[in-house]
Amino acid sequence: MQTLMESAFSFPGQISHYKGKVREVYRLENDVLIMIASDRLSAFDVVMPKGIPFKGQILNQIATHMLEATKDIVPNWLIASPDPNVSVGSACTPFKVEMVIRGYLSGHAAREYKSGKRMLCGVPMPEGMHENDPFPAPIITPATKAESGHDEDISREEIIKQGIVAEADYLQLEKYTRALFKKGTEMAADQGLILVDTKYEFGKDAAGNIVLIDEIHTPDSSRYFYQDGYQERQEKGEPQKQLSKEFVRQWLISNGFQGLEGQRVPFMSDAYIETVSQRYIELYEQITGKTFKPAPVTDIQNRIRANVLSYLEANSF
Repeated sequence: MQTLMESAFSFPGQISHYKGKVREVYRLENDVLIMIASDRLSAFDVVMPKGIPFKGQILNQIATHMLEATKDIVPNWLIASPDPNVSVGSACTPFKVEMVIRGYLSGHAAREYKSGKRMLCGVPMPEGMHENDPFPAPIITPATKAESGHDEDISREEIIKQGIVAEADYLQLEKYTRALFKKGTEMAADQGLILVDTKYEFGKDAAGNIVLIDEIHTPDSSRYFYQDGYQERQEKGEPQKQLSKEFVRQWLISNGFQGLEGQRVPFMSDAYIETVSQRYIELYEQITGKTFKPAPVTDIQNRIRANVLSYLEANSF
């Protein structure tokens, strides 16, 4: 099955093209961005050699669904989605931090906790916790936004001290982060899920307003557990049933890969790739409550090009 691993479009008025780990961003004149979600899979800040069918479509459609659902809480960059893999929005100047918020001791936080640490990004973690236990209240554990390589944990105090974000702006980012996580938690609960942790990225628009950018509440940026059976599994010390990219990370770890120097990405069979695709589809349907409708993939590049050009012509950007 075809996957979208990269793009090289030339749109009218195009100024630049940036290729991230998963997304490709085309900047046009008049501060317009075209963001294309590829089928690339990134784990431990390393892009895997094979794409995941429909992953880009799923990420883009979950993100647009969530941005629409939260625009009354925080203004965001999104204008339209002219193709299943594409979002069009306003160009912003991004803050160089990712706002990570955690409701449970899972993933990176759990690995740090197991190593003996009781402080994460300047935030204390209580003694006596078990993996996947809820924190008494959600904690914000920011990370620096790396151009390449690994993002790094950083405290609120260091962000402000180093001038990465002005104090007034940072306090607003925290306020928005908590409000978004509350809304995301409520939306997840409506679908029988627990929003475990997630990250948000923000920027400033041309008028200087703080705006939510990029994706939100997708399996690439978030971790979800199933509500059903959560407490029973915790009491038995069993792994939680989850919908997130963590199952890929765990598979990589079990095959000797954590993105460290000298390690090689293990071979991913077509059968394994298919299971990853199905997990992404499952999450889409669980979190949105909608049936997934796969877009045509016989010629993804031309489909995207035609849909974007048609949109740009109709809207005179």
